Amino acid sequence: MMRAYGPRMSRTNTAHPAARRAFHALHHASDGPLLLPNAWDVASAVALADAGYAAVGTTSLGVAASQGYPDGRGLAGVREATLALARRLGGRLPCPYTVDIEGGYGDEDGGDQAAERATGRAADQAAERVAALAAELASAGAAGVNLEDGLPGGGGLQLPSRQAELIAAVKERVPGLFLNARIDTHWLVDTPPPLSATLARAEVYLEAGADGVFVPGVVADEEIAALVAAVPAPVNILFAPGRHTVGRLAELGVRRISTGSLLFRTALGAALAAAESVRMGEGTMREGVAREDAAGEGVTECDIPASGIPTGGTPASGIPGYAEVQRLMEPLRENGPLG
Repeated sequence: MMRAYGPRMSRTNTAHPAARRAFHALHHASDGPLLLPNAWDVASAVALADAGYAAVGTTSLGVAASQGYPDGRGLAGVREATLALARRLGGRLPCPYTVDIEGGYGDEDGGDQAAERATGRAADQAAERVAALAAELASAGAAGVNLEDGLPGGGGLQLPSRQAELIAAVKERVPGLFLNARIDTHWLVDTPPPLSATLARAEVYLEAGADGVFVPGVVADEEIAALVAAVPAPVNILFAPGRHTVGRLAELGVRRISTGSLLFRTALGAALAAAESVRMGEGTMREGVAREDAAGEGVTECDIPASGIPTGGTPASGIPGYAEVQRLMEPLRENGPLG
């Protein structure tokens, strides 16, 4: 049984520590995993909360693209958009919310040379900036953050020891904030390493203070089961329609199921379908496409091999893929984002 619905909270207490405690508890509920839909703006977050979901997350792709930026670059503009959204959500939602902060935006220059600069004093300053952002988000009312170890711009993976420093800095600054440590071993590489490498990172991150582990790109039942068995903390899996069901993930012991950018991309696809139906003289939205997308028939979170960066949506679904959204945003980065 999935935990999509939960106790309602007043619209004025989401900044209170009680919201953070409630969010922690949702990862350990006896009635099943937390189903966490990911919003990209105030309207989508409020609509999801109003639909009764126990908590709401944000999607970095959706937040970035809605402001005219590409995702995954560690850009200062996305950091500011993320913080601005968190502040708007604070006090407005009847449920806890958690924020995707990519790699933490600790590199002042947008992350293009993050791996080379992340030594000594520069690394300390980066950790301080990430912790400061986490503190601002907590002050705004966020109950948790996602912090990933993939380097900006697809530059590989952060050293586990460096990532542990970021995690420790956040937890020292805001102990009650739920830190979901995203491990990109199966997301940003063409050929994933053995699962043991993922588990080694999980151990380091948990020792540094992480509260949960998120491994996007893991889709095989046997790998998910192995993660759950080996990780002594809530395991978060990215939902992939056509590959997963909530019920099956619950059986495997997953404690948190995220939709990632799926809802944002589905909404974008629905808008394009509606516009096209008007242009073609149909006058109404193509309900069949919308219904198929909502059911997840033939739709995957991304078209990827066994793992790696998503490259496109399933053509029949009408849902743009991650790479298609990124393609639309790249010229805006070169010429300056909109808005």
